Amino acid sequence: AREGRGAAVPVTPAVPVTPGGTRNGMDAPSAAGLGGADPQLQRFIEVETQKQRFQQLVHQMTELCWEKCMDKPGPKLDSRAETCFVNCVERFIDTSQFILNRLEQTQKSKSAFSESLSD
Repeated sequence: AREGRGAAVPVTPAVPVTPGGTRNGMDAPSAAGLGGADPQLQRFIEVETQKQRFQQLVHQMTELCWEKCMDKPGPKLDSRAETCFVNCVERFIDTSQFILNRLEQTQKSKSAFSESLSD
């Protein structure tokens, strides 16, 4: 469904990526799991995993915003659709950042709570 001109587009990312790299309940390959492997190999895997996460987020955002903003494809993008796409992308990014920040805060508070119990 198309949003009105200038209307905010509520967007929730379908699969947030946590700071620890967990997606869909599955852990992405991490260099930490390689133990004594070559540091260059570990770094390469970290970079490639990050690229994969970014590509997945772009794909999700594209699919979500296309469905929300595009009624019928044509030779030109009208101003309503353009505004909808801009709002959709901005909300997706804001929501993704909010979720990541909230997960980091939760993780930090759990760590602080665990440390206070062990004292």
